[in-house]
Amino acid sequence: MHVALRPRSGCLVLCLCLSAFTLLLQSLWVPAEITSEEPAGRSPEEQGNRGLGFRRLALRLEALSTQVQRLSRERDVPQLTRDDLSLLLQSFRKDQLGLARLMEKELKRVSMRLEQLSRHQHNTPPPPEALIHTGPKEKCEVPTDRAYPVCAEKVEFLRARWQSDPCYAFYGVNGTTCSILTYLSQIEDFCPPRLGRNHSALPWHQKNHSYTKKAEIRTTLNPLHAAIRNNSSPAVTFIRSRVERMSERWKQAAVRMRQSNNQTDSTQMKVLLYPGALAGSAGQRFEALVERGGPLGELVQWADLSASLTILGHNLTFSTSQQQLHSLIGAAPGRGSCPIQRPLTFDLIYTDYHGLAHLQGAMGLAFLHYQCRFRILDSFGTEPAFNLGSYARSHGYKTLWGSWDLQPLQYMTMFPHTPDNSFLGFVSEEAVKDVKEEELESDSNRKNRIAVVYGKQDYMWKGKSEYVEVISEELETHATVYQPPGLTSNLPSFIRNHGLLTQEHFLRLLRGAKVFVGLGFPYEGPAPIEAIALGCVFLQPRFDPPHSSENNDFYKGKPTTRQISSQHPYAEKLIGKPHVWTVDVSNKTEVREAVRAILRTEVKPFTPREFTCEGMLERVRDYIAHQDFCSKSLPTWPPECALRVHLGPLGQSCESVCQRSSLVCEPALFHYLNTPAALARLKIGCSSTRQEVNHLFPAYSPWGQQCGLQQDPLLFSCAGSDLSQRRLCPCRAHLPGQVALSPDCLS
Repeated sequence: MHVALRPRSGCLVLCLCLSAFTLLLQSLWVPAEITSEEPAGRSPEEQGNRGLGFRRLALRLEALSTQVQRLSRERDVPQLTRDDLSLLLQSFRKDQLGLARLMEKELKRVSMRLEQLSRHQHNTPPPPEALIHTGPKEKCEVPTDRAYPVCAEKVEFLRARWQSDPCYAFYGVNGTTCSILTYLSQIEDFCPPRLGRNHSALPWHQKNHSYTKKAEIRTTLNPLHAAIRNNSSPAVTFIRSRVERMSERWKQAAVRMRQSNNQTDSTQMKVLLYPGALAGSAGQRFEALVERGGPLGELVQWADLSASLTILGHNLTFSTSQQQLHSLIGAAPGRGSCPIQRPLTFDLIYTDYHGLAHLQGAMGLAFLHYQCRFRILDSFGTEPAFNLGSYARSHGYKTLWGSWDLQPLQYMTMFPHTPDNSFLGFVSEEAVKDVKEEELESDSNRKNRIAVVYGKQDYMWKGKSEYVEVISEELETHATVYQPPGLTSNLPSFIRNHGLLTQEHFLRLLRGAKVFVGLGFPYEGPAPIEAIALGCVFLQPRFDPPHSSENNDFYKGKPTTRQISSQHPYAEKLIGKPHVWTVDVSNKTEVREAVRAILRTEVKPFTPREFTCEGMLERVRDYIAHQDFCSKSLPTWPPECALRVHLGPLGQSCESVCQRSSLVCEPALFHYLNTPAALARLKIGCSSTRQEVNHLFPAYSPWGQQCGLQQDPLLFSCAGSDLSQRRLCPCRAHLPGQVALSPDCLS
């Protein structure tokens, strides 16, 4: 039966057919595959353009569909006739032939590509244990087993996507059902074991061989020199030069630690140091900044961590290669869709936020299993509310950083400003004296007339000319600002600029100076601590209101709610006068009086113990010996005897509650307070007690006498306050000059 179609009906049918065909072609298109040479974690825009032919087809069909729809919408216009529709159909028939030819060409190309892939699965031959063998005439059916409920679903997924990651071919998957079932039973454990085949535990479920070798204090850094010798990048060159410059101090500290009885027996750890900020495309950008006055604080920390681990007797591997990461951790090449080949050989992995992303891309399924071994160098800290991804998303704490669901103490900071994290720190460097410098140091008049400004790039000086000018009235003012070749300096004429100095020459300049002048940025760097250690007074701006993620572009998006009251809060609060003066830089009178008072004051070099070689060695040693984030049991370090319980006033964080009593908030002790029994012992009258996922709990609300207990241990937080809650706070004492360690914990 022939049914005549009106022009409008014909248009609608054509439109529907074209749309369906377009969707079909779009569903056939898959993202570009990644070759084995490409590191995991590449962004989509960095990948190839395979599938362009399919997209061209889809776009052409969309254009035809749009034309049909437009004509359909114009059905009431008198000029639109059956002849118009006839012409459109003739046009479509002509274009249809071209579309068919193009599609045939694309399908042939894809077919040839599939044939090439089947012949040549991967450039790197898999190890024998990774090979999956299937018989030439073997027939396989997808099994039904209640113990493996997603087996069929995973088989269908791999049938369609086995070429999406080279790791599948690395493990022997070739698109056949047999190879897929063998892979899903032997490698990923989603399907039941196949008859006649060995079925061992997954690689990341196997335990490492237990190590019996003890870590012994070394008095040499030769193993570290060997680990970083072959890397000549500017960043690693800086790390190497710092280690060499400070090697005698590290050796002396090692001798003193050996001679003391203050040692903790520990197993020698296999440690991977992977500064992700120096790897991949991010590394290229960072390297470019190093030689132009860019940030060096992170490199200082990596250098001192490397030296500490070496002196403490651990076995180090240092890498800044994203490509090498796969082989280091035993991951199959590709995008991390497959598990790693063997138990992870590293007991600890020190990395940063960039490195976390690289590790996740390379480890794939094993990432969650091994994340308890990660230690994250994180200069400014990550508070628990930002760390727990589900909580961050639902409570407005989601940022570009955070949401890794680690134990908050796995993040290691530059300064002890966030008790929820572990304070790693660094060592304050001192310049080596020569005869001339000793003479200069004895000439107090000469020393008193020199100020060195803290700011290596032009933009840091913006809006600070009047402030620096007041200082220059009393002191000869020097700068170390990077000057691009061929460009004139924008610095005031009264400034003597040395250009970008090496660290050695910069320290020598500080040794002859009386004042180190902060401009307000960079925040919380190592340079002020080193200047104070060389006998300088640090003069810095006060921030009113304090800087935070609410009002400052630098802190915006960082996973912290801290309020920064000055350029360097640690120096302001934990060192203070006479070594540190904090002033309102917009008040010329206050600045002038501060400078004159500094000139009248004799200040000796000062280094807090926690920024000496011995102090850092103590911290790193105790962290390795006592921090076990892989254990399912409750933390036992510091011990319960260190606990000092405080019920804070309304609207105060536990950090500030403990500080008011000259104590430190200790998140590892929260679990002692998070029980109804603990509330009863403290005689807190609770009319009702509820358990919630809330970073302010445990807490007490006087309105209704409501008590709240923490449901998720990852949210135990020293940070955070609310006007309706009195925080229940675990405080502890600390060693003099060593805020990270309790007197009850250091053996």
